[in-house]
Amino acid sequence: MTIADEVRAARPSSSTGSGTASGTASGTVIGTGSSAPSVVVRRVRDDEHHAAAEVLVTAYSHDFEISDSYRQSLGAVSRWASEHEVWVAVPAGETGGGATRVLGVVVTPALGGPALSQLALDGELDFRLLATHPDARGGGVGETLVRHVIALARDRGARRVVMNSGDQMRAAHRLYERLGFGRLYERETRVVETKQGPTRLLAFGLDVADADTRTDIQDGRP
Repeated sequence: MTIADEVRAARPSSSTGSGTASGTASGTVIGTGSSAPSVVVRRVRDDEHHAAAEVLVTAYSHDFEISDSYRQSLGAVSRWASEHEVWVAVPAGETGGGATRVLGVVVTPALGGPALSQLALDGELDFRLLATHPDARGGGVGETLVRHVIALARDRGARRVVMNSGDQMRAAHRLYERLGFGRLYERETRVVETKQGPTRLLAFGLDVADADTRTDIQDGRP
């Protein structure tokens, strides 16, 4: 089984990061208590590109005023999937085939491919376009996707996970900080144009070695 074929299942964990984790042959189970996994993270299917695009556009336009060009970029899931890896969070009970609801999305570099941005240095894995559909918020979907990215970095031998974020994305910042990410102030040099004017992107990073104690993720492969 290749990393691209791995599936990670997760239960929403507590905000304190004190949940339990158990490995499975197909991925990683994260959560608290004894309830069954509620969310599975896997590669997006071709027939889910439209649904994933809808989540991205809906999530970002729900929270922010986005430009038409950024809206088009968010909706270009087919392009993202052809050049990189698009991961979706779906309800665990809907993975047996047929249509599934896409609850969240995140994009990572393809295995062996280039980074998504200039932020990532050698030995680092970056991610972009983390989004949870507004109707699915509060259930741990965003945290599950970030934990998946951390586990992916560990599987691929990366030493750090990094990402850029707009200064207005406060809810995402709280999630990153709770999972142990810290600001990379020296890398906050990129300025982008938004509908509100020029914005300097914030930079966050998490050393994968430190993630063993900061997140409850355990490699699930035998």
